[in-house]
Amino acid sequence: METDCIKEALPSGTRLLHIGPHKTGTTAIQGALFDAKDTMPEHGVDFPAHSRHPMEAALAACARPAMMGDTVPTDKHWTRLLDAVRATGDRTSVISSEFFADAEDDEAIARIVEQLGGERVHILITLRPLAKIMPSQWQQYVQNGLRMGYDNWLEHMLRKAPYEQPNPSFWRRHRHDRLVERWTRAVGPERVTVVVVDDGDRDGLLRTFEALLGLPANLLRPVPDAANRSLTLAETEMLRKLNVEFRGNGLPDELYSKLVRNGAVMHMKNSCSPTPQDVKITTPRWAVEAAGSIGAEMAGTIAATGVRIVGDTALLSAVPKTVEKVPTAPRIAPEVAAQALYGALAAVAAAPVRHTAPAKARTVHQTSSKELVRVLGHRCLKRLRRR
Repeated sequence: METDCIKEALPSGTRLLHIGPHKTGTTAIQGALFDAKDTMPEHGVDFPAHSRHPMEAALAACARPAMMGDTVPTDKHWTRLLDAVRATGDRTSVISSEFFADAEDDEAIARIVEQLGGERVHILITLRPLAKIMPSQWQQYVQNGLRMGYDNWLEHMLRKAPYEQPNPSFWRRHRHDRLVERWTRAVGPERVTVVVVDDGDRDGLLRTFEALLGLPANLLRPVPDAANRSLTLAETEMLRKLNVEFRGNGLPDELYSKLVRNGAVMHMKNSCSPTPQDVKITTPRWAVEAAGSIGAEMAGTIAATGVRIVGDTALLSAVPKTVEKVPTAPRIAPEVAAQALYGALAAVAAAPVRHTAPAKARTVHQTSSKELVRVLGHRCLKRLRRR
């Protein structure tokens, strides 16, 4: 099923809520909207969020936990966003966070819609094929502490009912037909637009947002963001094995957030670009075909809801060609490992150093490596908490 392009913008005064889900171009559109936030008001459109991505506000609204070790979202985050939205008055506004897709019950969704403006709210959902989402979502889960390998993870998500372990959020987000149905029950099909993202049209999503919001063509431009790139297989495996050691030594989640995800991983992403020699995460044929079958089923159900669909729903069931797995284990380049290590060390170095009295303890060579990791972790955390 293929639909025409948008020919008419949403009514003036609409509050457009883009709910993702994850891995469907959300970071790209958030970056473009935030970059144009000072220009869009000239055309009657406001971007009320105080940051590129109001993640904490969305998590609070959906009563979902923060990422591992991050600051716990509170009602204050959500209230601050609501105040900014209300301050736009009768003007059109746009809010984007993929974490709104994590709202799992009708009551929570109805409350979110009502607080954002009730009948003025229009829901925008962006979709990509499951086969393309799965490897990206797995490596993202690894960045949040997951220890399970890709093949094993696929077995759990696709073959082991009830398909909720180790990441129950996956199907809450990516059973796209049910996601569309949940939000359609809250606002009606006439106030839901589903956009099927075509990866072959790099700027297509930006042009769709412009058309919906009544913005001039090419006002929204891509904003480079190295921090959002996916990890290579070697990088992901290095991080996954670090996660095993981290959990095995009982280190606190706050330390993981500061030193690993926002230290080592962030610095590695910003400092190292993947090369053609890097091994990508590849999905086995059986999983790609399973994803295609689920995608076809979802496309049919979405079409039956009566929502507006932009793009070709046949893309949701497309089965891409798979690449044969490399027989040898992927190896991470020394400079990549060095940048990751430096990122963690820089995060520790950013904490103020406080001199303490010498501890009466065993020397380093008398202490096991496991205990050293545990002690170092707790000392780093103590320093970070003193900041």
